[in-house]
Amino acid sequence: MAAPALAGEKPTIVYKNPPAGDEERPVMTEIVVGPQGSDYAFKLEFNKAPWGEECGTRCANATLFLDTDNNKSTGLKLSDPKAPETGADIALTIQGTKDLHGGVRLPTLKVKVVQYAEDATTVEQGMSLAELDPKVDTERVLAEGTSVYLLLDANIGNLPSGQKLRVVYHPPDSKPLVGMAKGLSAPGANRVEIFKDGKLSNPVKKKKSAYEKY
Repeated sequence: MAAPALAGEKPTIVYKNPPAGDEERPVMTEIVVGPQGSDYAFKLEFNKAPWGEECGTRCANATLFLDTDNNKSTGLKLSDPKAPETGADIALTIQGTKDLHGGVRLPTLKVKVVQYAEDATTVEQGMSLAELDPKVDTERVLAEGTSVYLLLDANIGNLPSGQKLRVVYHPPDSKPLVGMAKGLSAPGANRVEIFKDGKLSNPVKKKKSAYEKY
């Protein structure tokens, strides 16, 4: 299946020249984020397959922080108010792992979602909201080669929203990368379409949100 760009949106974050050695875990090289109806849609590109037999025991373990209202006074309150992660309302961790099925450990991909309440002062203090799996959550997660497509319900938890969304990714042994994307209440936000009936979809220009089709 061909993997189109997220509705033609420009990358929110690009990580150039990441390490790609056999002993290095897969890292995100391109992150595209945008609203889709009442969801946040993601296209996450890795420098190598984030899960499966190819990465063995060194599969992806990458976390993405989202400040869903671009407001550092809400969400995570790190001791350093200037830290990029300060103000994050939610974090997504993409993990390549193995699950036990019938006595056999089989490769799988997990997307763990946590929310930060007003009293959270460390990244470990997030409240677990969901754990998504492409085998179970077929309308929400799609993994193809080095790409992971994700739809996150913006109504999960009690996330704030705004016209702008701030995205933070901190690659291993590198400085944090910060990008801005359209927020849930941005004009034209409901025109983005990445998923339809659990499959990738080409973008369409219409006012009705893709989420309403489910």
